[in-house]
Amino acid sequence: MQLSDATFRELRDFIYERTGILFQDNKKYLLESRLLPRLRARNCTSFEEYCKVLRFDAWHGKELNALFSVVTTNETYFYRDMPQLEAFMNTVLPAVMDDNQATSQLRMWSAGCSTGDEPYTLAIMLLEHAPLAKWSIEILATDISETALHAARKGVYGPYAVRNVPPAILQKYFTVEDGQYVLSSRVKHLIKFANVNLYDRPRLKLIRGLDVIFCRNCLIYFDDRARRQVLDDLYDCLKPNGYLVIGFSESLHNLTRAFQPVHANRSVVYRKA
Repeated sequence: MQLSDATFRELRDFIYERTGILFQDNKKYLLESRLLPRLRARNCTSFEEYCKVLRFDAWHGKELNALFSVVTTNETYFYRDMPQLEAFMNTVLPAVMDDNQATSQLRMWSAGCSTGDEPYTLAIMLLEHAPLAKWSIEILATDISETALHAARKGVYGPYAVRNVPPAILQKYFTVEDGQYVLSSRVKHLIKFANVNLYDRPRLKLIRGLDVIFCRNCLIYFDDRARRQVLDDLYDCLKPNGYLVIGFSESLHNLTRAFQPVHANRSVVYRKA
């Protein structure tokens, strides 16, 4: 089965309209290879037939979830990009705690959380931070892939995912069962997982009053127009003086002036202007 140029454009536009994720012209082979398993699963004999399934099948909502899972990349692991996590703990968290002394409440969002490695890492670091012992901590963790969220809710990881976890932390918050690392319920209780499409403006309007948003390595999937929309919505989700953390390879340059860069050691985080 081959993906024709015309059908590639139809599928690409369909995905973009619903997610903001853009497959450039030179990524046709990538979209083709990622969709082939879905064609086989749905017994489609052509990409054109699969387009009809997405648009008209009675169960197309379920297929959309499967589609979103295969077009996104879920490469992640615990304690990823430590300089950014150190910037959060050493610069962002003290500022937020100072602002929230009256309520002793911290509300965060891990957007594009994949299999949960990032929000669980944040939860562990916050549990290990003694000054937060009596604080209320809420972490919303979202992804567009229901497959990734299912794995995240289980909280079971292989050795590769936890390879950067300090040994003492690994022993404290994980148990080993059949070669897999099972996360403690004490950590899992801090996280609320939900299926959220960052391009879904009405859904994002329901998320408000956050102190910190981690949205790392998500903007790279969007074109500039979609990035601006997502950033505008993330801005509205944050409290005054709230913080946004994006990926090392991402930048807000020429996209928005709504955030003020804050240099923290080897990283840059952004504060709501």
